[in-house]
Amino acid sequence: MTKWRDILIAPHATIMQTMKLIDVTTLQFAVVVDHDMRILGTVTDGDIRRGILKGLPLDAAIQKVMNETPVYEKAGKKVYYYKELMKKRKLKQLPIVNQEKQIRDILFADDVSKALQKENTVILMAGGLGTRLRPLTDHVPKPMLKVGDKPILETIIDSFKGFGFTNFILSVNYMKDSIKDYFQDGAHLDVNISYIEETKRLGTAGALSLLAEKPEHPFFVMNGDLLTKINYEQLLNFHTETNSVATMCVREYEYQIPFGVLETENHRLLSIEEKPVHKSFVNAGIYVLSPDVLETVPQNEFYDMPDLFKKLMNGQQEVSAFPLREYWLDIGRMDDYEKANYEFSGGFL
Repeated sequence: MTKWRDILIAPHATIMQTMKLIDVTTLQFAVVVDHDMRILGTVTDGDIRRGILKGLPLDAAIQKVMNETPVYEKAGKKVYYYKELMKKRKLKQLPIVNQEKQIRDILFADDVSKALQKENTVILMAGGLGTRLRPLTDHVPKPMLKVGDKPILETIIDSFKGFGFTNFILSVNYMKDSIKDYFQDGAHLDVNISYIEETKRLGTAGALSLLAEKPEHPFFVMNGDLLTKINYEQLLNFHTETNSVATMCVREYEYQIPFGVLETENHRLLSIEEKPVHKSFVNAGIYVLSPDVLETVPQNEFYDMPDLFKKLMNGQQEVSAFPLREYWLDIGRMDDYEKANYEFSGGFL
C-alpha cells in the first residue's frame, strides 16, 4: 500500500469528512493521528454506522466514534510476522508505528499476502509406508495422521505458507488417493498443489526424477512426517548466500557411551573417561536444492538424499549444512506420535 497517507485524518475532522475519505479510498478504514503523526485511533465504516445509530450528528468530531485502543505493531519486523498477527487477530489492516507511536506504514491483508508469495517450489515426500506406526497406518498414510486437529502434512503446508511459499508438489505412493482426495489442487488452502505418483519406492531423491518440469528457482525437499518451527526464509537465504548447490538441515544429536572409555598408547593406560557424552550432527530431513542438481539424479531408480549429497561432494560442488536450533520432531514411532500430540497444545515451542 503506497498511498497509506491518504487515509490519515485529524481527530477534529467530522464524521461526514471521514465518511467521504473512506468512500473515496474504498478501503473502509481510516487512521486518526495527531499533528505529529502519532496514532490516536482507527475508524471503520462500522464504527461510523454505530455512532450514527447512537444519534451522533454528521458534523461531530470523528474522535467521538474512533476505536481508542487500536491494534498496531512496531516497525522493523519480518513481513511474515505481521501476516501471522493479522491472521490470528482477523485484521484486514495493521498500522505500523515507531517507538514514538508515529505512523510509518499501514499494511493491508491482501497486499501482505501478495508481497509474501514466493516462486520457490516445495516438494514434500508423502509416499512412505509408516510401518513403525502400525496399526495406525494400516488404513491411513502416515502424513495424514492427525496431530491436533489436522493431518501432519497440512501442518507442514501451513508452516511453509506462513513464509510465503505456496507452490507444492506432493510425492505420493502408499494410499495416495486419500492424500489426493484431501488436498486436491490446494485451492481450499490458498496454495497450489500438484503430485508426483511413484509406482515403486524411489527414495527421497529418486522421486525427483519424475518431476514434469525442472524448477526455475532453488526448491525445498522435505520429509512429510516432520514437525518443525524452522524459519524457511532464513534457510533459503542461507542456501543462496553460501552459493550452495545443495543444503541439508542438520540437528545436534547427543549419545552417551554406557562404559568407561579408555585412551591408551601401546601398553600404557593414559586416561579413563566414564560414560562420556558425544555430540554429532545428523540429517534432519529438510533440504534446499538448486535446479541443476536434478541432472545428477538417476531416472526412476531408488536414490536417497544422502546418496545425492555424497555424489555432489565427490564432484567438489558446494554443499552446505544448515544447523537447526528450532523445534523439530520426526514422527517415526508411536512414542513420537504421542509426543507430537502432547506438545501440539504448546504450539511446538
